Amino acid sequence: MKLALFDLDHTLLNTDSDHSWGEFLVNEGLVDPVHHRAMNDKFYEDYKKGQLDPYAYNEFVFQFLTQHDHDYLTELHQLFMQKVIRPQMRPEGFKAIQCHKDAGHEIVGITATSDFITAPIFREFGITEIIATNAEVVDGKYTGKVTNIACYQQGKLTRLEQWLAGRDVTESWAYSDSINDRFLLEHADHAIAVNPDDRLEALAKEQGWEIQDWSI
Repeated sequence: MKLALFDLDHTLLNTDSDHSWGEFLVNEGLVDPVHHRAMNDKFYEDYKKGQLDPYAYNEFVFQFLTQHDHDYLTELHQLFMQKVIRPQMRPEGFKAIQCHKDAGHEIVGITATSDFITAPIFREFGITEIIATNAEVVDGKYTGKVTNIACYQQGKLTRLEQWLAGRDVTESWAYSDSINDRFLLEHADHAIAVNPDDRLEALAKEQGWEIQDWSI
């Protein structure tokens, strides 16, 4: 198997879907605007610094999910896609995915953001194999907890290794924008830094990795 791994936020998207979801809830008047925005912004700054507690952040995000039923959340996510996400989907991301599909490669979306937020986005990009931080569901309701290992930093590599169990990979590509994904990029045969943050750009130059601009 030849494998292409795509990060989502600021890689395939021109935004961060997790932070954007929080802003969307504020703008729709669905959460306390002052508290929710302050918490959302703080966690996002922690992420950019590489200091995020992924369990604490996802439990903050999942609080809203515990308060509503599946049908309502599905409708709300569709509105989120329409208002926020689709305008931020990078055409160069679609092109890269198609290039790997044409070559017969297995394509996996891999993200630290929760499956609730990201699975519909990845599917719109044509990616159906998804590794994400998993929101626990019991009897059809979100519990507010993370199940399995959070798909963040080294945890992303651990989750990939779980997914790969029994599969033989002969060549791999990984696309990401963030220094948080250095472990994933170092693991791949071909690392591609997409609009990298400053620390990833420095590492990419040091390692001789390809740097691409997908911004719109």
